[in-house]
Amino acid sequence: MNFKQALDNKIATHNLLNHEFYQAWSAGELQVEALQCYAREYGAFISTLPKGWETLDDPETAEEETEHIDMWADFADGLDTAVSEAQIPQVKALLQTADELFSEPATALGALYAFEVQQPATAQSKLAGLKAFYQLPEKVEPYFETHSHNEHEAEKLLERIGALPPDSHDTVVQACEQMSRALWNALTGIHNAECA
Repeated sequence: MNFKQALDNKIATHNLLNHEFYQAWSAGELQVEALQCYAREYGAFISTLPKGWETLDDPETAEEETEHIDMWADFADGLDTAVSEAQIPQVKALLQTADELFSEPATALGALYAFEVQQPATAQSKLAGLKAFYQLPEKVEPYFETHSHNEHEAEKLLERIGALPPDSHDTVVQACEQMSRALWNALTGIHNAECA
């Protein structure tokens, strides 16, 4: 099994596109209040991404991620809310996981890969749902438009992972699995708070 396959197998178990929250979003079944909660809570995680890239000594991508935080703020603003400190326990756990994994290069690579490789597909799904079912200001769309065709981060991460010594590979795969689970659980927390 090649290295990419090992990572992708870990992610497949917690593929965010299969999560009931994103399924309900793409079907137009979420109330706007659920989207507001998601924008507030998940935005706290989006704000952590530059740190991961800084740990990888990639200031260019860290700067890009900082710009994306502003786009996420526009998404929240279009929903008449704002990013705030996480309140939901599973989202708090995601932030703690990100903080830990983004502090070392090998774990940052695995954790960022778990998020970035899924982003184009989840962004496409969410954008389609927003356009088809929700009458919201256009400012809710740019974050998802940008990320729906943004594969270069995952490619860059794979290249960096491939250059690591073989004894780091288990660490990267474990971090990838840990982040995949934390992302899934955060969505479950938001879903349970808003939809259950």
